[in-house]
Amino acid sequence: MNTSFYFVLLLFALSNKRYNFAKIFLCCAVLQRSIDMDFRTGANKTNERVHLEPSQLREKHISSFQGESEEKEKDTNSEILVANFSNIYASDLLPTRNGEELTDQFLLEVVEILLNYIKKTYDGKSKVLDFHHPHQLLEGLEGFSLELRDQPEPLEQILVDCRDTLKYGVKTGHPRYFNQLSSGLDIVGLAGEWLSAAANTNMFTYEIAPVFVVMEEILLKKMHEMVGWGETDADGIFSPGGTISNLYSVLVARYKRFPEIKTKGMAALPHIALFVSEHSHYSVKKAAAVLGIGTDNVIAVKCDERGKMIPSDLEAKILKVKRQDHIPLYVSATAGTTVYGAFDPLDNIADICEKYGLWIHVDAAWGGGLLMSRKHSFKLNGIERANSVTWNPHKLMGVPLQCSAFLVCEKGLLQACNQMCAGYLFQPDKQYDTTYDTGDKTIQCGRHVDVFKLWLMWKAKGTRGFEILINKSLELAEYLYKELNSRENFELVFDAEPELTNVCFWYIPPNLRRIPNGPEREKLLHQVAPKIKARMIEEGTTMVSYQPHGDKVNFFRMVFSNPATRKSDVDFLLEEIERLGKDL
Repeated sequence: MNTSFYFVLLLFALSNKRYNFAKIFLCCAVLQRSIDMDFRTGANKTNERVHLEPSQLREKHISSFQGESEEKEKDTNSEILVANFSNIYASDLLPTRNGEELTDQFLLEVVEILLNYIKKTYDGKSKVLDFHHPHQLLEGLEGFSLELRDQPEPLEQILVDCRDTLKYGVKTGHPRYFNQLSSGLDIVGLAGEWLSAAANTNMFTYEIAPVFVVMEEILLKKMHEMVGWGETDADGIFSPGGTISNLYSVLVARYKRFPEIKTKGMAALPHIALFVSEHSHYSVKKAAAVLGIGTDNVIAVKCDERGKMIPSDLEAKILKVKRQDHIPLYVSATAGTTVYGAFDPLDNIADICEKYGLWIHVDAAWGGGLLMSRKHSFKLNGIERANSVTWNPHKLMGVPLQCSAFLVCEKGLLQACNQMCAGYLFQPDKQYDTTYDTGDKTIQCGRHVDVFKLWLMWKAKGTRGFEILINKSLELAEYLYKELNSRENFELVFDAEPELTNVCFWYIPPNLRRIPNGPEREKLLHQVAPKIKARMIEEGTTMVSYQPHGDKVNFFRMVFSNPATRKSDVDFLLEEIERLGKDL
């Protein structure tokens, strides 16, 4: 646009009463820059791109829109100055001098992208995903390139990249996304995550995260009460996921029994053994590998047909380890297994642990949310006897990823186990109570703020609000269970009402129903779920997980934790499975 255009713009602004002083001033600035650029263009007729200062790269145009309303006698015209981001770069934004307006406009564009994405996420008619293979993403898609360059790209391209990143991802908040234990998109939790990112602080000391550190203490205390440790001086920490929380449990259990491990290492310890159920999460084995215990020393305890640990087999395996002159150290009981959603008999397991002096940990990463429900919390009876607990609010409670709490009944154990007293962080002579410097309790140094979104959601919903959401998820699981029982082309992996929101089933295509039970049928059935899942992903209509388990061939595992899901979405999933698999 030439200088004459900006003269007209300035005259319009001066004559329009709705234009405020700031916008008139901006018009003057744009006019002055246009004059300067016209002068430079006349002095230097070159088509080569030259380096311009950020202030010279800001080119604006007028965007006008009309708003209509039946309640108004005439149309209202609003004119706003909008940045042309094709010539604007990150270096033009704050903290660059006078970068406030461009920063506002850029972030407003980002917010618009986010709002459009959120609306599509909740629209059941939209796709769950627009699937592309890895090689397609690496090669680039319609102007979306993942390649990184030496020179900066304009913010126009950055906004395109923001849109396309969401476009080619998976809408995990979609009401028909059932693929993982974590799903849904809570708006208040999302706001908490945005604000946490804006604060951009670290959880290791009170002096740089005072509000968040106190929030963490309040949340931990509330969770202790719900576990049943209200009268105990308990402790805990928020960690990066359930795997790390379970690692903490092995770490502190070993330190409690053998504090010399901290200075002398595993060479100073006897041969120790850990016990888990056959259906437990693999993270305990991973912890054993990381901590030098070894995966061979993680003993799998048999489960019944429902997936619950069998206490008599646990006791038998403990006695076997003792006969080998090894030390049985630790048992991880599960409250909500990943596949079947089973709850181990916690009281019976606690009795055995007390009898033989073992640390009992309860992995309630998935099922811990039931503690919020007066109707279902009995399924965790005995959890109050645990020495430690893992609880992931980012699963059943719907808190945005990630949000995991490790809770330990004994105060001071985390600090003693992990403390290194780094002088540049944990000075003892600070002006405040340094017990709030939580960083020396952790195996990390830097720690992300995961507590604010949970605290904000708890404030917004209250405990009763979480209870409603969780009860609804279990009602949907019961609805699916009854639907599967009534449809001839589906079979349940085990015929028992769901304890959690997991429902496991096979789809049996018509052609397969004619084949009698036996190895041939099992081999063909093993291929059904993967083929349906592949078609499902290509079409993008819904997502559900599948897996084999023990001697069971591939089956679908349905889980509910998304408050947006309705019974109609459950019906859609079953109909879609039949549609995609009827010819197999």
